[in-house]
Order: sequence, then C-alpha cells, then structure tokens
Amino acid sequence: MTRLRVINLGLPKSGTTTLARAMKIAGLKTADYRIRRRQTQNIDLHGAFVGKLMYDGYFHSGDPLSLMQEFDAFTEVNALREGLSLWPQTDWGIIDAIRQHHPGAKFLLSYRDPKAISDSMLRWSNLGVERLPKNAIPGLPLGYGETGHERVQWIEAHHAHIRKLFAGDDGFLEYDLADKSAKDKIADFLGIDLKWWGRANKGRKPKKSGTEAA
Repeated sequence: MTRLRVINLGLPKSGTTTLARAMKIAGLKTADYRIRRRQTQNIDLHGAFVGKLMYDGYFHSGDPLSLMQEFDAFTEVNALREGLSLWPQTDWGIIDAIRQHHPGAKFLLSYRDPKAISDSMLRWSNLGVERLPKNAIPGLPLGYGETGHERVQWIEAHHAHIRKLFAGDDGFLEYDLADKSAKDKIADFLGIDLKWWGRANKGRKPKKSGTEAA
C-alpha cells in the first residue's frame, strides 16, 4: 500500500494552521513550518524549518522529504526568518522531485481570498510590514510587498502558477478555506476521516518585530 504523503502549497495565512491541526487530529504526523522538539526524537530536527529541510534533502539526495521520513503531512513549507527566505511551494524543482520520489503524494492548495490573506499578513507579527518587503521572495523581489496591492498581486500569481502546474492532475486539490464543504472535499481527496475542521489561528495586530511563525 502506498504511503500517504500530503504537501500543502498554500501561502502563509491561507489556513495552514487549521490544516495542520486537522491533519494531526486525523492521525497524520504533521510538520507545520517548523519541527518542534516534542515531535521527534531526532535532535538534528529540533527547531529546524520545514523549508530548510526540504532544500537540504533536495540538494543532498534529490529527495526533498528525505530528512523528514517520519512525517506524513507538510502544511506550511516556507521559511522567512533567521536570514532565510525559502519558498518550496513556488519551486518546480522541489515539487517535481517530491512527485518523482513519492509516487502517489497528494498536493493541496489552501486557497483563501487574496485580499484576506494580504490583510492577515499585515496583522500577523511583522510579516507584512517588515519581513515581506525586506526579503527577496519568488515573485515578490526585495522592496516589494509593503502595500496591499503588491501583496494581492503576488498571491494571485502564486495561485495561478500552481493551477497551471497541476492542471488535470488527480493528485492535486485546491480548496477554499471559506467553503463549508472544504472538510469533506479534503477528506475524500486524501481518503481519510477528518474528525475536526475549524479555525485554529487568528490574526493579530501588526508589530515592529516578533518571533511568531507566519
């Protein structure tokens, strides 16, 4: 039987924490943004960013998931902290390598209205006011991303890009966070029982600095 591996290609603030909680409650060992100490006995993974581990695996062995074999689901894969700006969900090399090394892997796109994502980014820690405009990001070069217009345009382009990459692929599902049937669609797509679905995270007021995950 093919092992279920789930990779979300959505951007931060698109409901990734909600998805992570749903996957965990469903029994999948889930890596969301960063590996916590309580999740693994492998001390080399403690505190490591999922995106960094994906690139390390990709460039060292060809398999982006090789360093995270014990995990089933990956719900937020980007990293924008501690000098890192890593966005595997925008990288065809990473996506294709996962497909090649893990036949049957399931890809999700957690969709949320781009303006709502943009507004939530602005409210979350220093993500919208500092980290996005002060880092080079695929599709959002250094110096861009401070305005709502720029963020929305970048978000829309990412969604369009993923749809193009996976057009006609039955191993891909885009779901809308606002869709009341999202839970059932995800459960049917993955072939699992989702026992919980809701809102696991809420935006907060902008800060000049912070240490929260995006």
